Amino acid sequence: MTGNPRCSIVIRAYNEEKHIGRLLEGIMQQTMQDFEIILVDSGSTDATVAIARRYPVQVVHIRPEEFTFGRSLNLGIQHARGEFIVMASAHVYPVYPDWLERLLEPFADPQIALTYGKQRGDHRTKFSEHQIFARWFPEQSNLRQQHPFCNNANAAIRRALWERHPYDETLTGLEDLAWAKWALEEGYLLAYVAEAEIVHVHEETPRKVFNRYRREAMAFKRLYPEARFSLWDFIRLFSANVASDLYHAARQRQLWGNMASIFWFRWMQFWGTYRGYRMAASPLTDQLRQTFYYPRGFQREKPTPRDGVEPIRYE
Repeated sequence: MTGNPRCSIVIRAYNEEKHIGRLLEGIMQQTMQDFEIILVDSGSTDATVAIARRYPVQVVHIRPEEFTFGRSLNLGIQHARGEFIVMASAHVYPVYPDWLERLLEPFADPQIALTYGKQRGDHRTKFSEHQIFARWFPEQSNLRQQHPFCNNANAAIRRALWERHPYDETLTGLEDLAWAKWALEEGYLLAYVAEAEIVHVHEETPRKVFNRYRREAMAFKRLYPEARFSLWDFIRLFSANVASDLYHAARQRQLWGNMASIFWFRWMQFWGTYRGYRMAASPLTDQLRQTFYYPRGFQREKPTPRDGVEPIRYE
């Protein structure tokens, strides 16, 4: 490749040997090939880096004791040359060969600062998380979004705006929400692209679910100090979401196989949120860093084939 690529794909990874190959295979099958790939590895002890080196990937390393989501992204973008920065989690993979093309299309509008695409689960995804994906990532695109929700597991930003405002390296999570909030305050808009679809693989234990929502709640409270999440909120939301999940699982005749996970997933989700709000003023200690980053009513979202576009067929 001569000159600068149109976009740089930044992937954050830690011990992702089970998933990184499929993501890179999906990237290499994209209709748009004017890109570079940068893998920011935060101390993997498995074959993640070895697998990545089978592809045209630049590997950048960050020490575990320095890792936050924002710092890892900033490091990767510092090595990037593209006009647009595409971010993908190491445990996602694109569904269609035009994923990258569709994700970047909204940047034709100069008012768009950030785009993000649809996410769904697979057979390993817990029923309750299928429900969450269905609510957060609907079938209909919104190309002029005026609220800050987005998700860096499948998103892109303008590099020129990042140079004005890098990601917050002090947050325990939600660095994407913080950046989007800044962009909106600057007069820009976001674009949600349902056609830029990826599968997001979460194989989490109850403890990992608890820690994910706890660190995100800590970050949310930092961003919105006026926000509250009481014990009553925990009871109310846990009960309502369990009831909704059970109802939809029963309608889909999937109740018995998912009943246990519905209860524990929703408990960990909202108990983690509650505890995170209580800990919002806590500094990110080495112990919390290891816990968070290095631990040892909606319809169930369904794959919706797109007319005229064949999905990528993975080995």
